[in-house]
Amino acid sequence: MNMPNIRARLLVVLVVLCGFLTVAGSPSATAATTVPDSLWFDGTALTVSNGRFTDSLGREVVLRGYNVSGETKLEENGGLPFASVADAKKSATALRALGGGNSVRFLLSWAHAEPVRGQVDSAYLAAVTDQLRAFLDAGIRVYPDFHQDLYSRYLFDEDSWYTGDGAPEWAVDAGSYPDESCGICLFWGQNITQNGAVKAASYDFWHNAYGLQDAFLATAQQTMTYLGQHLNAEEFAGVAGFDPFNEPYAGTYDSGQTSRTWERDVLWPFYVKFRARMDAAGWQDKPALVEPNLFWNSNIDSQKQTGGLLDAGTLGSRYVFNTHFYDQKAISGILMWGKAADGQYTTDFGTVRDRAAAAGTTAVVSEFGHPLSGTVADKAPTVLKAMYQALDSRVKGASWWSSPAVSGPVLSGSQWQWDLYSGRHHELMNGNSGKVLTTGDAWNDEDLSAVRLDDSGAAVLRQDARLLDRLYPSATSGTTVAFTYEDRSRDGSTTLTWNLVPSSLPNVAQLVGSGQYGLLVWRSTGGSAPTELHLPASFPTASTTVVSDLGTAYGPPAYTQTTPIAVAAEPGGTGTRRLLLTASDTGVLHYALVTNGATSPSAALLTAARTELTAWASRI
Repeated sequence: MNMPNIRARLLVVLVVLCGFLTVAGSPSATAATTVPDSLWFDGTALTVSNGRFTDSLGREVVLRGYNVSGETKLEENGGLPFASVADAKKSATALRALGGGNSVRFLLSWAHAEPVRGQVDSAYLAAVTDQLRAFLDAGIRVYPDFHQDLYSRYLFDEDSWYTGDGAPEWAVDAGSYPDESCGICLFWGQNITQNGAVKAASYDFWHNAYGLQDAFLATAQQTMTYLGQHLNAEEFAGVAGFDPFNEPYAGTYDSGQTSRTWERDVLWPFYVKFRARMDAAGWQDKPALVEPNLFWNSNIDSQKQTGGLLDAGTLGSRYVFNTHFYDQKAISGILMWGKAADGQYTTDFGTVRDRAAAAGTTAVVSEFGHPLSGTVADKAPTVLKAMYQALDSRVKGASWWSSPAVSGPVLSGSQWQWDLYSGRHHELMNGNSGKVLTTGDAWNDEDLSAVRLDDSGAAVLRQDARLLDRLYPSATSGTTVAFTYEDRSRDGSTTLTWNLVPSSLPNVAQLVGSGQYGLLVWRSTGGSAPTELHLPASFPTASTTVVSDLGTAYGPPAYTQTTPIAVAAEPGGTGTRRLLLTASDTGVLHYALVTNGATSPSAALLTAARTELTAWASRI
């Protein structure tokens, strides 16, 4: 992840995207039988189709989850996300049960995959595969990411204020780079554009000096081949694609070169080569999740650089537009006073939707987040609520009920980060035994993990569960028209409510009351599989109310293929649940309001609320 250190406040530009990836083929209906709680429509591979992430049953899929994890950037566990497979399993279960995630961006380390030039470490790949499998077994989709920040830790002196991750030591030794120095830098991200060693090493990689890029591509291919050979077909179907390179930046532009021409002439050809390596490794039916220039969507004008893969043409089904987004103004503590508000990021995330649509593909925001300690941590509850709001819809809450059709697609996204060892690290920074890091993320003063272990070793959330464990449409049988979710998460003792049910719908408002609610509107396309919404833990089955054109239910029954509104366990055996809405017609506009605000609502109230919503939906 690329974001300013917490000893000050900002400087790095990250870009947002959410998306839908690709995996090929049409696995049989029994593809997921080895995963506990699977149903007949589970376990199919994903593809990109019509600008959406879709399963083999034609349902639009939304991926929500976290980055697993910044631990990979550290040396304490040898570049692995976890110290053991047992920890990986604990993390996967908690991510599902506490964080509501159905996917992870799974970090890998080039330095540990190829510690000696030309020699891939099979022991590292075996450990990676075992830890990755723990998430697949929990019913969580995975997209691996060869991660880097500031090119490599081996660029940095033992006593440096900063460190990096990514390239192996031999790659740094090949360049004979100058002694690293950022000058007057308050934020670690400043090293990207101010540290001569980082700039020179990045430049060399992109120009394939010393054959660096060739070596990386060869290692990536061997890594993908290994994963494909050591995961069974059902497990491999759960791998959603591959993120080739985290937060690419030129280092230094050539004379006359711009950020846009660098993307066109340097970055995109690299992605084409990576795509060919995927094909050679047997990943031809899975997409490459490609990131534009790191600074393309900075929300600080002086940092922003033209980009977004504008000259790559139609990306289609073999690539996904993949970006990051952090509010650098909020992180600075200077450029944005106060808290985030309703609709704060709808324009920023709308730009992501528009760029993906123009490229003929889908989008994924593979990193977003905000510091949880330090001088700007008080903004985190509102910043994260506004980011999730913008992932759900491009319309702010105050306008959603009057303009639902403008919502746009629901974006996929992976929050930074899910680090089981948050605050319990033992990292020797740059190998310095006199500089042992234990707090936060143990990396450049960052502290963004949504989870930690308590003193008993149990995983607990560091953020409001109402914010993280969200209602969202994980699979829509048809075309999503609009979606909103009012989580009523907290900022301290204040309940944040940005999307009130309008007074023109009094019975709906009475039904919701002060509870949480979500509303999905979709148009059917004749699919036989149900539409799925993740049910947060705050929506117990017995006290969940559904009002839909398909019917009404208080305490929905268990799923059968003939039950239009039902509940079932999510695959993976973690105890999480989903709401299943079955409508096998074609071209019909459907809606479903889901709330935990009602207590034993009367049949009359349910009927009245349904009448109001039917009239409202008819105007969309």
